Amino acid sequence: MTAKEVVTAYSIALSQGDIPTAFSHFSPDAKWHQPGNHQFAGTKNGLEAIGKMLGDMMGATQGSLVIKPAGAMMVNGNLVSFPVHFSGKIGEKTVDMNGNDLFEVVDEKIVQVWLFSEDQDAEDLFWD
Repeated sequence: MTAKEVVTAYSIALSQGDIPTAFSHFSPDAKWHQPGNHQFAGTKNGLEAIGKMLGDMMGATQGSLVIKPAGAMMVNGNLVSFPVHFSGKIGEKTVDMNGNDLFEVVDEKIVQVWLFSEDQDAEDLFWD
């Protein structure tokens, strides 16, 4: 599988709520770099930590967090840039913005993910 095919397979599984299949595309010691200054920010090491963070985000938003493709994936060697749109609600607070997820794929597994938001300050306020 190419890097783009790996990220595409991950994205499809995630959009279908198939977390085991989505996570099967990650290396067990993958790193997830969550930007910002909020309760979920920082680097998560390994699938257990990544899964806990994503589960906690879904819990905080009562399942309203939605991430959708917002453009074509772009590839540079083993890096895949994936424009996304994400939205969610926590009580009266909402988030609705674009971002970019950058995946590093090695040996057909996602080894690192970096996330970028169009308005990090607004995202920080949402998650705090």
